[in-house]
This record gives sequence, structure tokens and C-alpha cells, in this order.
Amino acid sequence: MGALDHLSNIFDCSSGSSSKLKKKKQLQTVEIKVKIDCEGCERKVRRSVEGMKGVNSVQIDPKHHKLTVVGYVEPNKVVARVAHRTGKKAELWPYVPYDVVAHPYAPGVYDKKAPAGYVRNIEDPQLSQLTRASSTEVRYTTAFSDENPAACVVM
Repeated sequence: MGALDHLSNIFDCSSGSSSKLKKKKQLQTVEIKVKIDCEGCERKVRRSVEGMKGVNSVQIDPKHHKLTVVGYVEPNKVVARVAHRTGKKAELWPYVPYDVVAHPYAPGVYDKKAPAGYVRNIEDPQLSQLTRASSTEVRYTTAFSDENPAACVVM
């Protein structure tokens, strides 16, 4: 903090105390899954978000049913506004690229409705316990692997 900032805080004549500072919202990218069937649905979803305070840009991918909003907004408020204004079910984008997940084809992670190259993002600790392979599973699966130099001894 510079000297001018310090002096301006000391001689602040505005109403209220200087300890109550407004928190600035950060620039965020919010991805939402909402069903988009036609151009009318796309237009309806776009208009529901464009008028929101703090929104910088709106991108819609109708093929993947994905809405991307960039701006100084809160994700939960954007989801609530889309759901209220359009009457459609809206949720935060639940998918991540399959490279990010340790075991993308484990039950609970693999989703047939996911776009190509994506799997469901799991944050439930019980579900993530199921997707982790135990040490015995890893030993058995790597025993006959091509990357294992001792695999020929077993055969």
C-alpha cells in the first residue's frame, strides 16, 4: 500500500467506517448445463443472462447443451437466473476432460450422456473412494502389463 493510499484512508470523509470495505467480485467463467433444442431455446437462454449485471460475454454450445458466461458474477446466481427466466433445469457444468480423472471408466464417473472426451466430475468422497484402485488391484493389473519387464518370468 502506497503513501497516498494510506493518507486517503486516514483522511477519509465518506460516510461509514473504513473497516467496511466492499469485496470486489472476481472475473469468473461459469459453465452451465441447460437443455437447448432449437434456435428459440438458444435465444431465450442468451437473453436470460445477457441483461445480468456484471456479465461480459455469453457463449452457447447447443450441441453439448452448454452455456458459458464470463464476467463479474456469482455462479449460483447465474444458474438460478437461467432456471427462473427460462423455466428449464439448469446446473453447473458437471463434466471434466477424462484425462483429469484417475479412473474415468469407474462406476459413478463414467456417464453415457457426457459429451465425447468428458466424464462426470466427482467431488463426493464416498464415490471417489470407489474409483481408486487398491494396491492389490494395481499389482494384479500391472503383473501382465507390457511395461512390466518381469512379466515374461510369470509367463
